[in-house]
Amino acid sequence: MSNSTDISAPQLWIVLAKCHRALSRLVESTIEAAGLCLSDFMVLEALLHKGPLTITEIQDKVLLATGSMTVAVDRVERKGLVVRKTTTQDRRARVLELTPEGRRLALSMFKKHARDLEAVMSVLNGKEKQQLYGPLKKLGLSAAESLEKKESNK
Repeated sequence: MSNSTDISAPQLWIVLAKCHRALSRLVESTIEAAGLCLSDFMVLEALLHKGPLTITEIQDKVLLATGSMTVAVDRVERKGLVVRKTTTQDRRARVLELTPEGRRLALSMFKKHARDLEAVMSVLNGKEKQQLYGPLKKLGLSAAESLEKKESNK
């Protein structure tokens, strides 16, 4: 490094990775306390905020692999938190919908999840959150684009 204010890409990666790991562990501990895993919560949260969706639509929103998505949906269905329904538009398609118990659990879990994140992120003021948001989004989109190009060149 040429001076003490320069931060290399590997240094920034380490800080981002450690931050992500700590935040992920916090989130997962809240979810596990409710007897679910992260992928189950992601399914419930997507249905809570977007309404009934097909498995493919949920998968696109939560970015889970097909196998993980199927297992998560099967788990929350066995627990009585979602039901699969046919649609009038396409009887072959199955739409997932929260049951009343699933809605209650998803809502309470999401509120707890949001409170936990607000508490841990309270070390940042509003301006700092705004300053982080744009560059992190830009970096994530750039990384996704680079990955897409790399995979299309295989």
